[in-house]
Amino acid sequence: MARYRGPVCRLCRREGEKLFLKGDRCYSSKCAIERREGHPGQHSRLRGRFSEYKIQLREKQKVKRMYGLLEKQFRATFHEADRRKGVTGENLLQLLESRLDNMVYRSGFASSRIEGRHLVGHGHFLVNGKRVNIPSYVVSEGDVITVREKSRQIGRINESMVAVDARQVPEWIELDKNEFQAKIRALPTREQLTHPMKEQLIVELYSK
Repeated sequence: MARYRGPVCRLCRREGEKLFLKGDRCYSSKCAIERREGHPGQHSRLRGRFSEYKIQLREKQKVKRMYGLLEKQFRATFHEADRRKGVTGENLLQLLESRLDNMVYRSGFASSRIEGRHLVGHGHFLVNGKRVNIPSYVVSEGDVITVREKSRQIGRINESMVAVDARQVPEWIELDKNEFQAKIRALPTREQLTHPMKEQLIVELYSK
């Protein structure tokens, strides 16, 4: 399956803000955003004209990279959001947040969405008692995500759960560390997603 294989810190520098792609490193002084100025590349200090299209494109790229999707996946998610009732932009963010790899990260079982995707792909999690190894699986309100019994000794999962207090588990997830279990109380509302995202720009870009 196609996926980005380059340095992820380069993506954060290109968008000019932290996308939290490198786990605990993003919360330390080693973060590339804090250590290096400007965009990556030889001509990083040369800035082109900020057209309306460029602003919309950069916002789309930022959100797409933050959730770790390729263009085809992201566009399909947008079309599903557009098909649903309600505000398309808010539907889009809710669908992105509902992905299993994201919920594994949000619950504290993984230090980043990238790591969450790897762990889900290797079948380390159960959803409502059933093994799921599809990162794009859509989690619903009331679902319970559990680390498989055989996977509870994995170092990366335990290390992430120790460090989860620094990141904080969002209020829509109920985490039981002793049982390696997280219950989805509700899907997040737009007000609960605090990372700066302008989803309306994405809607305008795809609506052209």
